[in-house]
Amino acid sequence: MSDNPSPRLTPFGVFFTLVLIGGLIALGVWLMQQEKAKAAHAANSPNAGQQTAQATTAGDDEASDPKAPKTIEPATAVPHLDAAAPYAKAGDVVDISISEYAGYAGLIAANGGKLEANPDSLFAKRFGFQVHLLRSEVDLFSDVNSGKIAGLATTVDTLAVLGRQFNVTVPVQISFSRGADAIVVRSDISSINALRGQTISSAQFNESDFLIRYLANEAGIAVQVLPDLTQAPDADKLGVVYCEDAFSAADLFASELKRAHPRLAGCISWAPRVYEVLDGSGGKARLLVSNKNLLLVADILVFNRGWAETHPKQLQGVVAGLIAGNQMVSDNPDARLDELQKAFAWDKARARTELSRIHFSNLPENLAFFGGTIDSAGSYGGIFQSAVLAYGPKLLPNPADGDRFMDLAPLKALDASGEFKDQRIAIAPIRSNAGAPLEGNPLLSKDIRFFFEPNSATLDMTRPENSEFLGSIKSYLQISPGSLIVLRGHVDNARVEEFRKQGGEPLVKSMALKAMELSKQRAAEVKKVLIDRLKLDPQRIEAVGRGWEEPSGSDAEKNRRVEVQWFTLE
Repeated sequence: MSDNPSPRLTPFGVFFTLVLIGGLIALGVWLMQQEKAKAAHAANSPNAGQQTAQATTAGDDEASDPKAPKTIEPATAVPHLDAAAPYAKAGDVVDISISEYAGYAGLIAANGGKLEANPDSLFAKRFGFQVHLLRSEVDLFSDVNSGKIAGLATTVDTLAVLGRQFNVTVPVQISFSRGADAIVVRSDISSINALRGQTISSAQFNESDFLIRYLANEAGIAVQVLPDLTQAPDADKLGVVYCEDAFSAADLFASELKRAHPRLAGCISWAPRVYEVLDGSGGKARLLVSNKNLLLVADILVFNRGWAETHPKQLQGVVAGLIAGNQMVSDNPDARLDELQKAFAWDKARARTELSRIHFSNLPENLAFFGGTIDSAGSYGGIFQSAVLAYGPKLLPNPADGDRFMDLAPLKALDASGEFKDQRIAIAPIRSNAGAPLEGNPLLSKDIRFFFEPNSATLDMTRPENSEFLGSIKSYLQISPGSLIVLRGHVDNARVEEFRKQGGEPLVKSMALKAMELSKQRAAEVKKVLIDRLKLDPQRIEAVGRGWEEPSGSDAEKNRRVEVQWFTLE
C-alpha cells in the first residue's frame, strides 16, 4: 500500500466539473450566435458590400501585396512646431528649402541654374547676397519657425493648418500647380458625390488632404478619418485613410486595384506617381479630376518673420529674383530643362512634362492673387478660408486670420519700380480635348435651398443666405478657368396625389408642365442675378427646369431647390 495514494474527486468535485463543462459549452453556443447576428447585421447595413469585401479580404494573403505601403495612425491635432526664434545665420547666404517639384524652376533659374549658393545668381549680382536652395522632401516648418533656415516653399492651405504658432511672413506667390495634383479613382466612380460611403487614400495636412476635403465639403459630404482599411465609413460620409506621404497613398491604391474587392475607391496624390498608377491600372482606374483647371494649389514662399523684419532688403531681393526667374522660365521653358535635370536628376522628357504642369506667377498675377481681385484662379484669401472650412472646427478650433501672414511691401515696391510693367495676367483654361465638358459627368453637384419671394420666381435678396449661396457659385467659376455651371431648378411633388384625385391624369400632366416652367424660371432667376450682380460670364452658366421629376427625397422643403452642377475641363 502506497504512502501517497492517487487523489480522487469528491462528489462535490464531480458536480463542480460537470457544471464547468456545461458552462463552457453554453458559452461556445452563445459566441456562435453572436457571430451569426453580426453577419446578418452587416449584410443588411448600407455599406454591406464594402464591409463584406473588407472582412473577406482583410486576411486574404493571396490578394494582398506584402510590399504595399501601410496606412499610418492619423493625427488628431495639427502638427506642433518648435518655438519661434529669428533666423540669424552668419554671412550673406540665405537658406531656402524646396522639394523635388518643377514649380521651383524660377527660383533655380534666378539662382544661376543651381541649388548651391553661388556668385553667378541674380541674387548675388543684383542684391549682394547668395541663396542656398536646400532640397528636402520633409516639411521643415519647425526649422523655419525656430530660425534654423530662413524660408521654405509651401502651399497656402498649410498656413491655415499651422495657424498662429507659425511665425512667418508670406511676401510672394511662386506658381499654380496645373495638373501636378490629381484624384484617381476606380473606373466605376463618376463624381465626388459617388464617393459617399467609399474610402480614399491620402497624406495628411498637405495640399492633397486639403484638395479632397475641399471638394467633399463643396459636395456636402462629411469626411470621416479612418484608422486603417479594416473599417468602412458611414454610408453618407467619405472615408479617408492616411499614408506616410502622397506617393505611398498612390502606391497603396495601386496595390488595392489588384484585389478582387478593392477596399479603396481612389487616391489623391501628385505627379508623376498618380499618373503612373492610372496608366498601370489596366482600365480599372480613371482620372476623376486634376488641378489642371482647378487652381487651389498655390505655391508660396514663407520666411522666418524675425529675419524678414530685420532684413527687408534681402526679402525684397528674393521676391524680385523670383519674379525675374519665373519670367525666364515662362519665356523659354526649354532653356531651363538642363537646370531641372541637374537639380532633380530627371531626364529631359520628364523635365519638359513637369514644366508643362505649372503656371509661373508674374507680378500682376501676384498682386491680384493677394489682393483678391483675380477672377481666373484661386486667391490667397479664398484658398486660406477654404482650408479653414475644409478642416473644420474640430481640427482648427481657433483659426488664424490669413492676413496676419501677408507682407505685400516687396511686391508693391517692385510694382512701383516699373521693372515688370509689361507683364499681364495670363492665366487661361487648358483644353486637352475638343469635347464640351457637359458631355460627361459633373465633378460634383449640390442642392441649394434658395429663398424666393412668395409664389414667385424672384429671389428674395433681403435674405443673407441667398448672397452667400450666390458667392459660393461664383467661386467655382473663379478657381477653375473654363469651368461651367448648370443650374437645375426643382419644385416639390407633395401635391401630385391631390391633383390626381381632383382631376385625374390630365390635371397631373397640366400641373407638371406648370411645375416645369416654375422650376426653369427659378433657375433662370439665379442665373440672371449671377450675371447682373456678380458680373459672371453668361456663356459659363446654363439654366434648366426639372419640375418635380427628380425629388431628392420625401421632404417637400428640400425638394424646392436649385441643383448646382460643376463641370471642369480635363
